[in-house]
Amino acid sequence: MDIRPAATLVLTRDTENGIEVLLLQRTWEAIFLPGYYVFPGGAVNEQESEGQRHAVGAEDTDISQTMSLDEGGADFMLAAVRECFEEAGVLLAQDANGKLVGADHQVHGERQALFRDEVSLAQLCEKHGLVVPLDRLAYLSHWVTPPGPPRRFDTRFFVAVAPEGQVAGHDGQETIDHVWISPAQALEEHRAGQRLLGLPTIRTLRVLCDFSSTAELMRYAHANPPEAFPTDPWPALRKGKPVMLEPNAPAYDEAVKLDPEGEGTTRAEIVPGQPVEVAAGVVRLTAPNPGMMTGPGTNTYILGFERFTVIDPGPAHEAHIEKILEVTGGVVDQVLVTHTHLDHSPAVLELKQRTGCRVFGWPAPEGAGQDQSFKADDEPEHGDLIVSEAGILKVIHTPGHASNHLCFLLTDQELLFSGDHIMQGSTVVINPPDGDMKAYVESLYELLEEPVRFIAPAHGFLMGQPEAVIDYLITHRLSREHKIFRSLQALAPVSLKDLTAKAYDDVPAAIHGLAARSALAHLLKLEAEQRAYQSDNLWHTH
Repeated sequence: MDIRPAATLVLTRDTENGIEVLLLQRTWEAIFLPGYYVFPGGAVNEQESEGQRHAVGAEDTDISQTMSLDEGGADFMLAAVRECFEEAGVLLAQDANGKLVGADHQVHGERQALFRDEVSLAQLCEKHGLVVPLDRLAYLSHWVTPPGPPRRFDTRFFVAVAPEGQVAGHDGQETIDHVWISPAQALEEHRAGQRLLGLPTIRTLRVLCDFSSTAELMRYAHANPPEAFPTDPWPALRKGKPVMLEPNAPAYDEAVKLDPEGEGTTRAEIVPGQPVEVAAGVVRLTAPNPGMMTGPGTNTYILGFERFTVIDPGPAHEAHIEKILEVTGGVVDQVLVTHTHLDHSPAVLELKQRTGCRVFGWPAPEGAGQDQSFKADDEPEHGDLIVSEAGILKVIHTPGHASNHLCFLLTDQELLFSGDHIMQGSTVVINPPDGDMKAYVESLYELLEEPVRFIAPAHGFLMGQPEAVIDYLITHRLSREHKIFRSLQALAPVSLKDLTAKAYDDVPAAIHGLAARSALAHLLKLEAEQRAYQSDNLWHTH
């Protein structure tokens, strides 16, 4: 699938209450992100620049260098300006005297012609004696749509101050609503399930929250362009043979981290029983328990050099326990457990007997699938620090998947051992009553406040760009919740089974039984937020 170049313009303005940004709501009939609120933007056309005769203020060579491109950086900026005019009716252009276009300029009468591709932005500018001041835009971020959506874009985000006097308005076709809103309020409404936002929008809004004025924001953006990140295929090994990993392949981030020179020495597969050093003093050892719920198997992490800390020793599988003892030489000082599901903690009992290690974790709650044999010597509190030879581990209570779930952050290396709170390749099961969707989403938000560079999950490879990973999980859950709530509004009063059939009509009916548990978790979250309630086994809205 081709990845199209695209550009987005984050339009800002100053108010008495601080910065506001312009968001447009996409039509519910859109193939990509239906109903979502987005910044104005779209694809870069092949004839975007038309010689860049309508651009002033900055040269393409300088813009491209800032964007880590060989050439064509100005084309992205011009596309962002064009799309903003088409979609929002705001044109960032100036006349021969250097004065920005106002609301009464006759160029506004040709917005629809530009929208219908009857005229280009360059032609409009030439006709009305206008130019686009590229120095009024600043490069803010770079986002590549991950695999999965029907359309993928390589999008550059720019920020600019809205020209005074111009009035924004949605186009009524691709966009059906618009709003000027503070970044903090938009994020709060998203968190409350009242406004659909995608990952790039969320991340951009979070950046904008740090600024009190557009002048402050623009100074920062001009002085701090985003760092370039790898987007090219990366060499690795699979079954002993060289392969090229595409960005967003499961092993990509790990390969880039462990093999920064691109020599093709890392494995693109997880092999149970084969230790892999994933960070300084951190070895991953995967248990031989692959399956639908465990992926390639449960990852045990062994920290240290001479005396060892073991995180999640896994199931009571004798060969795996022997391998842990082999890697550590039997010198295990302490064992940390993220939670007590049966693929994570049962090996603790034998390790304790054979090494005398100290055990950290929380007791198993009631219910099937819990390791009732688990006994902890210490029950660390949220925020506690545990010393290991690889560095200090911060304890973070992250309920949701399990009420006793803990993550451990290796602070010096900013490496998060996420257990099952964040998994690779699949969404986490939230199964009431111990599973709690509200607690899960809130725990994800809390992790965004932690300094994390890489995530080491209990299932899968290392994951880079942790903020994007966490944002995706939040957005995925809230998008589903939004669909459940819309279905509830349409059908209430309705049974869980009938609600699931409508809200999960995009997944095979064969797994609607499992989907119903997730739907229930969402409904209980809505109930806790006083947006829904249950009566006589039927669900209603407030």
